[in-house]
Amino acid sequence: MELDENIRKKLTSEEINELPLVHYGGPVSIIRSKMLLDLALPALKEEPVLGFDTESRPTFRKGVAHYPSLIQLATAKCVYIIQLKHLPLNREITDLLSSPNQIKAGVGIGEDMRELANLLSFTPQGHVDLANIAEKNDISSRGLRSLAASLFGERISKGPQCSNWSLPNLSVRQVIYAATDAWMGRRIFLRMRELGLKGLPKGSQLD
Repeated sequence: MELDENIRKKLTSEEINELPLVHYGGPVSIIRSKMLLDLALPALKEEPVLGFDTESRPTFRKGVAHYPSLIQLATAKCVYIIQLKHLPLNREITDLLSSPNQIKAGVGIGEDMRELANLLSFTPQGHVDLANIAEKNDISSRGLRSLAASLFGERISKGPQCSNWSLPNLSVRQVIYAATDAWMGRRIFLRMRELGLKGLPKGSQLD
């Protein structure tokens, strides 16, 4: 399938700001305990494609970085937000992230996985970096926001991006923002697959 030139070209910030604002409006599960994780795992494990993202506390000092505070995982029916402040990374989570039989799709996902592996060693598998797929198909957009604009003609908010994600209780705006990023990652992957883009996993070859 020949890609539309409007998909290949990158929209300017001004053009993106003219697009309709969208956000995730479905169910969200905030996971703060082992019990809540156990309740979520069956749905997460049976989903063939998970939208994936993390959020980290911002740093304003050169050379200082913070580990991820949140892991967001989007299924077709719900977005799950794991607060690592309350539930530190454990083997049940890393088993999910290292499964070769399930796609985890996001932008910059390789770096996110490396940061998580620094918290608890594991070998990520089944992950798809949407920016890499865009590059292989001569799509100029690389970021989540610009890909949403190019592929759907929609705009997602950058509002709470630099807020404090390590807070014990997230604000409603933070929850919506975090959920939207994972939800959009899943949508973008499915749209790329629909367009037949090069570089996407086929069959069981997910990584």
